[in-house]
Amino acid sequence: MQKILKILLAGEGGQGIQSIAEILAEAANSEGKEALYIPNFGVEQRGGISMAYLQITESGNRIGAPKFELADILIALSSRAIARTKHHAGEDTVYIYDNSLIEPSQVNDEIIGMQYYESTPPCPTDQPELKIDEEDLGDNRSCAYFRKSEVDEKNIPRNVKKVVAIPANDIAMNDLSPRVFNIMILGAVIAATKILPIESIERALEEKLGDKFSKNPKLRELNKKALSRGYEMLENLLEGEKNG
Repeated sequence: MQKILKILLAGEGGQGIQSIAEILAEAANSEGKEALYIPNFGVEQRGGISMAYLQITESGNRIGAPKFELADILIALSSRAIARTKHHAGEDTVYIYDNSLIEPSQVNDEIIGMQYYESTPPCPTDQPELKIDEEDLGDNRSCAYFRKSEVDEKNIPRNVKKVVAIPANDIAMNDLSPRVFNIMILGAVIAATKILPIESIERALEEKLGDKFSKNPKLRELNKKALSRGYEMLENLLEGEKNG
């Protein structure tokens, strides 16, 4: 890899955006690469947009400014994130969004949407009645829920390299747990970039969450499963597009 890979992640506060970037940066460093990550938050005191600028390159290459104009990979996980980051999308950008949070009549290659609900950290699901087994997950945080919503189409980037829609929320909710939604997105980023081996991400997860994993082995398996599922999901979508 000669160039600097520029990744921008954006979503609502509480979606685990910063954790994704931190884990990617730690894994890159462990592989002997250079990585620079800087968080960015909305001006709102509560319920703001969470953004993470991440750059990865080979050792010896110089990374300049911590922020950048155009992203190689842009992951926008809410309607507000789409509006806030549209100027970071260009003709070389791979644009990834979660299409399971759109009303069925609105789903197409150019629309995604979900809205922040109340002011507590959100769970990425649109079913408030969903019960989470806190003991199994080793996490007792309370959270609000997203609801399906429309997105202003003018905020969807048109002139990008590729648009990829992934049903991450539906899979996390139905097959895994909404708590590991961000780990699925992490797996999707790895599949999109091939910048790091998935094994290095697993080691970084162990470093970050090892204490929780030791107390609750089920949490370790859940995270590994979510990582693999996100990776395979995006890889299959890209492979299908190539063969189609």
